[in-house]
This record gives sequence, C-alpha cells and structure tokens, in this order.
Amino acid sequence: MEFLQQLSDNSQVPVLTAFLLGLLTALSPCPLANNITAIAFIARKSLDGGKSSGVLWSGVLYAVGRCMAYTGLGALLIYIIRTGADTFSLQQTISEWGEAVLGPALVLIGLLMLASEFVSFGGKFGFSAGEKTERLSGPVGSLLLGILFAMAFCPTSGLFYFGMLIPMSAAESGGYLLPLVFAIATALPVLLVAWLLAFSVSSMGRAMGKINAFQRWFNRIVALVFIIVGINYCYTYFIA
Repeated sequence: MEFLQQLSDNSQVPVLTAFLLGLLTALSPCPLANNITAIAFIARKSLDGGKSSGVLWSGVLYAVGRCMAYTGLGALLIYIIRTGADTFSLQQTISEWGEAVLGPALVLIGLLMLASEFVSFGGKFGFSAGEKTERLSGPVGSLLLGILFAMAFCPTSGLFYFGMLIPMSAAESGGYLLPLVFAIATALPVLLVAWLLAFSVSSMGRAMGKINAFQRWFNRIVALVFIIVGINYCYTYFIA
C-alpha cells in the first residue's frame, strides 16, 4: 500500500496516477471487503458446475458494472467542475445513498440465495425461486453487483475518487477516460480470481460429482457472507 501510494504521489502521468489510485482503492479495507464478497459470489458459480467461459464472463461483467458506475458518475462530475459548480453536495448525497442502499441490498441478495436452497415456490405462484436467483447469480447479478459496490463509497475510496481522481480528471484534456482507467484497476482483483477460477473449471469436471455436497454448503456460506456483510453495513449506517 505505501509503495503504491508513493508511486501515485510521484507520478506525473495522469493515466498511471488514475490506475494507481484504482489499485489503492481496491486494496483499501472497505473496497477490499466488497471485492472479496464479489469473488465469493463468482466462485459460487464455478462450484455450481458453470462453464469456464461463464465464470470468466461473470468477472468481466462485474468489472463492466464498476466501469459503468465510475465512468458515468465521473463524466457528470467533470462536467460540473468545468462549469464552475460545486460538487460537494452531490458527493455527500452519493456517499450517503450508497451506504444506505448497500446494506439492505446485500441482505436481500443473501436471503434470495438461501431461498433458492430451501424454498420452492414452483407451480403455486408460477415461478421458481431457484430460477430467479440463478439469474441473479449469473451475468445480470455480476453486473449489478459491480455497480452497487462501486457506488458504495467509504471514506478511503471517496477520498481517492472525489478528492484526487475527479479534480485531476477535470484538469486534463482527456480527463473523461481517467475514471474508466480507475474503474478497471479497482476490479483487477476480481478479474484475476475469475480468470483463475475459469482456468481451473475446465479441470474440475471429473471431480464435480465428489464436491456436490460441498457446493451446496458453499452456496449457503456465500449467502450468509452477503447477509453478514449487509447487516454490518446497516449497523454502521443506521445505528452506529
């Protein structure tokens, strides 16, 4: 962390600085916890017998979700700064909104995962909880998770993004691309693990029959991770 911080402080190349700020964000405690949760979410698919391309695709879409959130928000903030307006109130609103939504959303996702394991709503209600949560745990879920985690700014990620990246981007002629570089760097840990999982999935086929029982328990563990992390966010925002 200190090495990356020194490189970032001494860098005179905006693209490199944006990339290093993204790495610093990814390795900071709060975003790192989010990335670990995302990794567990994607790893669940690999143990579920998913194809290697599907596992890798989930990691890529998680990164795309982060890129959409950071780049879209960055473009808005850069435009506001260049028109001479103050972005502080917008920053505060986004930070509070992200923290308020993230906790309940993670708890809901975890409960839906558990519902798919224990509850069947089959023909009675005309849909299956398993089918719904399978969509949620697939590409759409990975994309939405990337957007959700990107928008949940903690003090450290907020400082790097709002306090350092956006002012630098507003001052550069090609500044609209810098939030994209930042976003890619923040998603690198998840992309790397997704690639490793995808690489290993092709060699796991023979062993899948032996780990089906473990896979079911792993699904439940991932669901509990989402619920626990979500409760922690709720406690921090609404109670502490």
